[in-house]
Amino acid sequence: MSTLTPLRRPPRLAPGARVAVVAPSGPVPEDRLAAGLDVLRGWGLDLVTAPHVLDRHGALDYLAGADTDRAADLQNAWCDPAVDAVICARGGYGAQRMVDALDWEAMRAAGPKVLVGFSDITALHEAFAVRLGLVTLHGPMAAGIGFVKSARAQEHLRATLLDPESVRTVRSDGTALVPGRARGVTLGGCLSLIAGGIGTPHTRDSARGGLLCLEDVGEETYRLDRYLTQLLRAGLLDGVAGLLLGSWAECDPYDEVRTLLVDRLGGLGVPVAEQFGFGHCEDALTLPFGVAAELDADAGTLTLEEPALR
Repeated sequence: MSTLTPLRRPPRLAPGARVAVVAPSGPVPEDRLAAGLDVLRGWGLDLVTAPHVLDRHGALDYLAGADTDRAADLQNAWCDPAVDAVICARGGYGAQRMVDALDWEAMRAAGPKVLVGFSDITALHEAFAVRLGLVTLHGPMAAGIGFVKSARAQEHLRATLLDPESVRTVRSDGTALVPGRARGVTLGGCLSLIAGGIGTPHTRDSARGGLLCLEDVGEETYRLDRYLTQLLRAGLLDGVAGLLLGSWAECDPYDEVRTLLVDRLGGLGVPVAEQFGFGHCEDALTLPFGVAAELDADAGTLTLEEPALR
């Protein structure tokens, strides 16, 4: 298994940058989308929405329209030379269904751009790393309730996009599940999506040399156990440099979840930072994936060797 290396950083945004909002996964609440667009416009960005962003799949109401339409919206936005960044409207479910329909050669030819999202967008974070070799941002989405209601989440994403030097150190209020420091390349996302992607063409089979970031939402503890055990059995955690654990919103009480995390991850012999402040939580931080960084689990900091965007 090869060791992870830093990925190519897209250019940062500036006032006037054109940002496309797409819906690769679940259906988007129109009122929350409007509120999120207002926030993004307030940063001086030029917002465009994809044609199918408010679609609903006729038979499968958990999808934001047909797989082909969701894929076309993402690909067309990415390949539009006037678009500087693509922000997902929300997660939910559906990215795995459309990722194979994307023309990765065309998207690679379009050059590096910024992709923002989390939760189900984990499938795209992995695909963009594998197929395009690009840094992506695990951060709040345009129609996410946590984004619309949280000034802290808004400001941290704004700084990452427009002034990335100011957030070279990402600070959490969390503590160390396992103390220590580690250096590596960031990757990860939603635990269930990482586990579900193992063995597919768009998910890496190893986090060797990586700082693996994991979180999830609405899962019972035995299911979290299943996902972590799958990562261990598949060898994905072999040689991992360290772990950052985000939120476990709407899961079982955290003491129960923490007991599982200690059981499954405490024996890896690497630093593990818990409750790091990213994921399905209030005031969620934005983390870049694909950058070299140092984790200080005791201090609750992730220090990037370079700004997330160039």
